[in-house]
Amino acid sequence: MNAAAWRLTIAAAILMGLITGGRSAFGLFVSPLNTASGIGLAGLSFALAAGQLGIGFAQPLVGAIADRFGAARVIVAGAFLLALSTALPALWPVSMVLMLSLVVSAIAGSAVGSNGLLVGEVGRAMPGARMGLAVGVIGAGASVGQLLLGPATQWAIDSHGWAWALVATALLSLVAVPLAWPFRRAQAQRTVRPSQPVADVLREWRFWRVAASFGVCGFHISFLAVHMPGVIERCGMPASIAGTWIAVAGAANIVGSIAIGLALKRYAAGSLLAGVYMLRALGIAALLLLPTTPEVMIGFAMVMGISHMATLPPTSQLVAEQHGVERLGTLFGVVMLVHQVGAFAGIWFGGWAAQATGDDTLLWLVDIALALIAATLVLPRAVRRASRFTVPAPTTLRAET
Repeated sequence: MNAAAWRLTIAAAILMGLITGGRSAFGLFVSPLNTASGIGLAGLSFALAAGQLGIGFAQPLVGAIADRFGAARVIVAGAFLLALSTALPALWPVSMVLMLSLVVSAIAGSAVGSNGLLVGEVGRAMPGARMGLAVGVIGAGASVGQLLLGPATQWAIDSHGWAWALVATALLSLVAVPLAWPFRRAQAQRTVRPSQPVADVLREWRFWRVAASFGVCGFHISFLAVHMPGVIERCGMPASIAGTWIAVAGAANIVGSIAIGLALKRYAAGSLLAGVYMLRALGIAALLLLPTTPEVMIGFAMVMGISHMATLPPTSQLVAEQHGVERLGTLFGVVMLVHQVGAFAGIWFGGWAAQATGDDTLLWLVDIALALIAATLVLPRAVRRASRFTVPAPTTLRAET
């Protein structure tokens, strides 16, 4: 059983790397797609933002379908849809096709390699003591995908042009089809265990505390992903530092994902999660207080990288511990929806704040405050207190106790 569970985990890590790496490398296509389609940067940005929201709203549905019919079917269908929607702008580069492609490909990517889908399946297959480490491996896969697919995509564009590279990226999506096989075996071996109904979970404050903390995570990491090169430029440093920053953060993320997974064997998930948010707050405070030098910026990359995906294993473990694993795909899909709402807010507010004030101090101060709130939300004592309260069901006028 453990060997099969680890095969499933490795397949999930590769899928996560495939989707995350592809999304991170897509920025390389933005300028040529804008030129070829004539859509304009504003229209392209709107389509990309709509795709992010599409990811969030799709994840609970994807998780629920996988919980009922099996993840393998979802992954295979998503892979073919992802390949088609990714290749379409290279074959037909007009604005409406491009906008539709960006939204559909984002949703299809959720069917192939979303956190809700992959974490739900691995959480059911892996013994509880090893679940944190397994989810950490999945998170590390995301960074490996970024480190490999970013340079590979740049090489493909430079050597063969953006259209050829985009079609190659689309064909790479089909690697997900054979990777779905371990998920089919996991579905066949699944034993049905009693679990708390999803509707009941969604009326518990402790669930929404964890979900809200993950929304803060989305705010933070999405701002970094989109705006960090601009932050470095506004600090007066050369643009080359941005590439180094991304590489260092990606490498540190691998270390942080594995380390937090190992730590979950010994320490409470809520305490570790609160510690990660505190680490983020301290790292941002240090960036504001220390002189702005390349060395400080690279040190900041290490701290942000270590904490980047380190929130995923303890968050998923908290949900599993509190509500069971049989509906983990659906429940973590809801958590990911909150995460994507936070991501939308981080991308939008980060750009607005920089334009309105000329620097990023306001954003960093808000980010520190949100990180401290997130740490408070997931502290074990706070979550235990929240577990005594539920939102009233529509058919009753009194709160359940």
